[in-house]
Amino acid sequence: MVELAAQKELFDGAVNQYRINFETRLMGALMPRESEVCKKFRKLYVKQGAKAATDWFYQLCVDTNYIRTAQIAKNIQWNTATPYGELEITINLTKPEKDPKTIALERLQPKSGYPACMLCKENIGYAGRINFPARQTHRIVPITLAGEQFYLQYSPYAYFHEHCIMLHEQHKPMEMNKQTLAEIFDFVGQFPHYTCGSNADLPIVGGSILSHSHFQGGRYVFPMQKADIAVPMTDIRYPGVKAGILNWPVSAVRLVGRSSQQMQNVANNILSAWRSYTDESVGILAETDGTPHNTVTPILHYDETEGYILDLALRNNRTSEEYPDGIFHPHKEYHNIKKENIGLIEVMGLAILPARLKDQGAQIAEILAGQRPNTSREPGDALAVHADWIDELITKYGTHMKPQDANKAVKAEIGTVFSHVLENAGVFKQDAAGQAAFVRFMQSVGFKKA
Repeated sequence: MVELAAQKELFDGAVNQYRINFETRLMGALMPRESEVCKKFRKLYVKQGAKAATDWFYQLCVDTNYIRTAQIAKNIQWNTATPYGELEITINLTKPEKDPKTIALERLQPKSGYPACMLCKENIGYAGRINFPARQTHRIVPITLAGEQFYLQYSPYAYFHEHCIMLHEQHKPMEMNKQTLAEIFDFVGQFPHYTCGSNADLPIVGGSILSHSHFQGGRYVFPMQKADIAVPMTDIRYPGVKAGILNWPVSAVRLVGRSSQQMQNVANNILSAWRSYTDESVGILAETDGTPHNTVTPILHYDETEGYILDLALRNNRTSEEYPDGIFHPHKEYHNIKKENIGLIEVMGLAILPARLKDQGAQIAEILAGQRPNTSREPGDALAVHADWIDELITKYGTHMKPQDANKAVKAEIGTVFSHVLENAGVFKQDAAGQAAFVRFMQSVGFKKA
């Protein structure tokens, strides 16, 4: 039917985004109304529980092709062993790169402030345009978190299983405070089978959408959640809460306890202390010229044996002449693999890498297998961005590897680069001085080594 519509010139079949928008329009005509979806979700939640409600809602999003599972299945995924456990690597092919015709059409589009962003509730039913996806199959369900109105939806790009987003009813900026922590705990209390986390509220260390308050979650166990405690700690004021410094490249504190309120109190103590914390010996400044730099990335899940488990990743967004993109940001030598912000998903140990690495990685493997010359130093070469890295790989592996071994080596090395990127994002480095500084911070909050 879509192909026939293109032949009848109901849309420009040469433009992929128009094709997607038309497909979405057709499926949108078959979708239950928003009110019906909300009613069914609430009925299932009350009668059968949270899992039954989310199971149904997620499957609806799959069946209507709102979540494009066929496209998502094309993503390339593997695990890489590191000193912190296995990290998960994904080369994301879900969002295809735009073709020149699409880019040209985007330039002709009038500026629009509607919807205000990709998360706003006004996306429901939106017809889309060349530079904004159609959302006729988009549905959200209302949930109340710590007295605030939010909506639950699923991500159409599904970076992990049942990847969901909880968006505030208002288009208001991200915040990280006591209320934010309360909202996260309330969500996991209502949906204990889901992990819930938030991007930080500051540029560089935050996510891609800082203009709209939201959380992310899903039914998935992330590498960070499998990490061990490196330094057990305790706060005698809160005997019901276990704590410790996590064995993780991004500096993180883990709290474990059954009392939601006690956990929130301890987490807020850490957040409040970190907001104003300075340790110049390790390059941490709380603010410069009145601009704040310290915040956290929280990740919460519930375990029937342990209770609530909260990981608080400490973040700092300061820049310098040496590191204009961010001191605690992927450094320049790794930009060939990852240049973008290290947000919530990456903090948890799941790398979302650009689609270009699929072909580039295969070509580098061919160099290591002696199947093609190394032309990365030639002007305009497609592998020029990797030139230094390729030289390092050739020194390490040579150019006579078996093709399958070369492919495995390139994947492993990409994973290793990602671990270094996460180390760059760590405010307390993985050395004696950095870890001693981490302990000092925890002591300033009121913790002692257990």
